[in-house]
Amino acid sequence: MPILTVKVSAKKSKEISSIISTMLSELTVRILGKKSELISIVIDYVEPDDWFIAGKSLLEHGKNSFYFDIKITDETNTKAEKQQYIYEAFQAFKQLLGDLHDESYIYIQDVRATAYGYGGLTQEHRFHHAA
Repeated sequence: MPILTVKVSAKKSKEISSIISTMLSELTVRILGKKSELISIVIDYVEPDDWFIAGKSLLEHGKNSFYFDIKITDETNTKAEKQQYIYEAFQAFKQLLGDLHDESYIYIQDVRATAYGYGGLTQEHRFHHAA
C-alpha cells in the first residue's frame, strides 16, 4: 500500500511514466514512510485540449497540469507529513512538466483500515495479525 492514480496533461511517454513512477515512489517512501515494495502507480495521459480549467482547455491556457490521488491507511501520517508531501510533489511535477497551472491537484485519501486492503486482507486484519 498505497496505490496512486495519476493523470498528466501530456502525450503518452514511457520516459515520463518512468520519471513519475520513480519520483512519486521516492516521495511516498521518504515523506510518508510507506514500503516501496507495496506502492502501486497507475498513470493516464490526457491531451491538453481535453483538460479544462475555468472553461478553457490547457492548450488555450498554454499550461500543463496533473492530478493524482493516493490512498493511504487512515491515521498513519500526520498533517505535517501530508502537507510536505503535497508541496514536494507539486514542485516535482512543476520541474517535470514546466509551465504548470496552479489548479493541479493532489488528493491524499485517508482510508479506514477496515475498508482498505490488498491480497484479500484488510489493513485492520494485517495490524491485528502482525508477527
